[in-house]
Amino acid sequence: MSETYFDKDALAKWFKDNGDNTHRVNYLLNKESLVFDVGGYAGEWAEKIYSKYECKIFIFEPVSYCFNQIDNKFKNNEKIKVFNFGLSNRSYETNIDVDNASSSLYSESEKTEKIKLIDINDFITENNIDKIDLLKINIEGAEFDLLDHMINSGSHVLVSDIQVQFHKMFEDAEIRRDSIRKNLSQTHKLTYDYKFVWENWKKI
Repeated sequence: MSETYFDKDALAKWFKDNGDNTHRVNYLLNKESLVFDVGGYAGEWAEKIYSKYECKIFIFEPVSYCFNQIDNKFKNNEKIKVFNFGLSNRSYETNIDVDNASSSLYSESEKTEKIKLIDINDFITENNIDKIDLLKINIEGAEFDLLDHMINSGSHVLVSDIQVQFHKMFEDAEIRRDSIRKNLSQTHKLTYDYKFVWENWKKI
């Protein structure tokens, strides 16, 4: 986890509290729950969630080498579906800078790849989804547009828990995060908060 886009004090506290093995996996889930993993990377988090709850998981990963790794990891698990596209505020194709866990639409690296992004609301509608028990978002700066879109359309109310990592990738990152948090507070309550590391919002 690069400290470039994170609050250093919050990051240190996160590691002290063992957040990856406590906060990020402790939820009221069961075998019937549906989890969205938006930004699957290597599938480690999804693996932990499945091992603990045996729930249904949709993993969204647009970068090809990450998708192939995840797809192979869960190829024999019928409850985990892996999609080779990302979820966004609209459907389109674009280039992403590929840099392992820090691959982003908003950074620069020597390697780029053309990827596909799908409007999250279109995906929800086309798959007849009326409830998402846990939505985890780690998409290196694209979380702002995604959450704004969900809030503006009202689809965020379908989600019981929203686990998100905000990134300081823009000059107005603080302002945009504050705005999203203010809007989320109308329908969800904050259950843990490590600024620009991880935070969770539970539906009221």
